[in-house]
Amino acid sequence: MDQSPIPLPVTGPARAEPRPVLSVVVPAYNEQEVLPAFHARLVPVMEAIGEPWEVVYVNDGSRDATLSIMLGLRDADPRVAVVNLSRNFGKEIALTAGLDHAAATEAVVVIDADLQDPPEVIPDLVAAWRRQGVDIAYAQRRVREGETWLKKATASAFYRVMQRIGGKVQLPPNTGDFRLMSRRSLDALLSLRERHRFMKGLFAWVGYPSVAVLYDRAPRAAGETKWNYWKLWNFSLEGITSFTVGPLKIATYLGLVTAVFAAGYGALIILRTMIWGNPVAGYPSLMAVVLFLGGVQLMTLGIIGEYLGRVFNETKGRPLYLVERHVPSDQRQASSAPTGRHLASPSGTSGASAA
Repeated sequence: MDQSPIPLPVTGPARAEPRPVLSVVVPAYNEQEVLPAFHARLVPVMEAIGEPWEVVYVNDGSRDATLSIMLGLRDADPRVAVVNLSRNFGKEIALTAGLDHAAATEAVVVIDADLQDPPEVIPDLVAAWRRQGVDIAYAQRRVREGETWLKKATASAFYRVMQRIGGKVQLPPNTGDFRLMSRRSLDALLSLRERHRFMKGLFAWVGYPSVAVLYDRAPRAAGETKWNYWKLWNFSLEGITSFTVGPLKIATYLGLVTAVFAAGYGALIILRTMIWGNPVAGYPSLMAVVLFLGGVQLMTLGIIGEYLGRVFNETKGRPLYLVERHVPSDQRQASSAPTGRHLASPSGTSGASAA
């Protein structure tokens, strides 16, 4: 009997999908109401561009069915990638995680899932990027539909403050995260691994040639905004303290002015005592001075404490985020590892952490 082994068929490697030219990064937190509508509008827009693409959905510890919807979209569309963070880390970190896992060779688009930033503007960003040869095409709002006058006024005041204290790095007014970034500007951005991340400031800090693309911001399509006034206030403090040391300078100047005022007032009291004697001490004026100086000192200590707390968080050296699950797109599976530091788990999903 012939005992020669049966020859096995020779098979080549599985056909690899082309690596995406464009990646769309979409961070989401409790967006179950709007996510299907967003994807339904995104797909025809990206297909019309005519380049290989993927969309990276980042679930930032949602408490609703957002993750299930993302996984359903991945099952139905192989161009979808899903990054599920181990808990809620905040939008700035979730956005960073999405950018870390974007596989695009040429450019990445950042957009929110609430449809206030219309996906139909993406071709305008791509056209401006290709036509003018810039690295960043950022979407600048002409109008802000669906927002109260108070929110518009406070947003305008925030941008004015940032313009004044930003120094050499200037934030473009009426501009959010919605933008297109070239691969080289994205790689530069991802090299900045600080824990307290104000992405609008980091987008501006990396520089590179950029151009504005005007658009009309729409009202939220569904669901509720995650940004109440308290969160917006804390976000403003985060942006100011992580982007500039201006408050420390203001505290220094305020302390100097207060010291000069106190010295002048003390000299005036001494002069009046020498000329007219010492009348009955005025309790109200004494209390006013004590409370004023105490308030200035507490405010200055608070500002210093904000910066000291950020230094403390940076020195701990913890990763920016932890990934519970990473389901790559088909294009992603054929490409190299993400730019962000990343560890693959045995199951093939990512138990990634980015330092």
